[in-house]
Amino acid sequence: MKIRSTTILAVRHQGRAAIGGDGQVTLGQIVMKNDAQKIRKLYDGRVAVGFAGSAADAFALLERFEAKLRDYQGSIPKAATELAKEWRTDRALRRLEAMMIALDKDHLLLVSGTGDVIQPADGVLAIGSGGPYALSAARALVQHSPLDAASIVRKSLEIAGEICIYTNKSITVTEV
Repeated sequence: MKIRSTTILAVRHQGRAAIGGDGQVTLGQIVMKNDAQKIRKLYDGRVAVGFAGSAADAFALLERFEAKLRDYQGSIPKAATELAKEWRTDRALRRLEAMMIALDKDHLLLVSGTGDVIQPADGVLAIGSGGPYALSAARALVQHSPLDAASIVRKSLEIAGEICIYTNKSITVTEV
């Protein structure tokens, strides 16, 4: 049975940065949990991370990413690049099925198991089952509303929750 469990959205807009996620974890057609916490603050609260995929795999990545942040004095680009390189070359890491979004006040990056480290041109990133819905909503709100980053994240996740059966409205939003 395939686990579908996440909608994570991050927005950098008008000098502010926010990341949010829903709380639903689904196994097949069964909702297993409604209030999962998929957003974590790292590096003394200066970095926020959201993850999608297998929970155990995501936590393994979070631990490695946090170690890389310490190694590179909180530099998200350097820590993400080094994690992606290690992820591609390490036998155990290569099997992990997860994706991660990391942001601070200056950077927003997606890190994937294929070695990708992607910085969006428009300041909006989303991952997970409901990611495309949240991404579309956020892009529209960034261009056509006066909302700040945190409000855009919350509203976009609410919209995704109305469309995607794998996304609920138990939303957590964090600003950095």
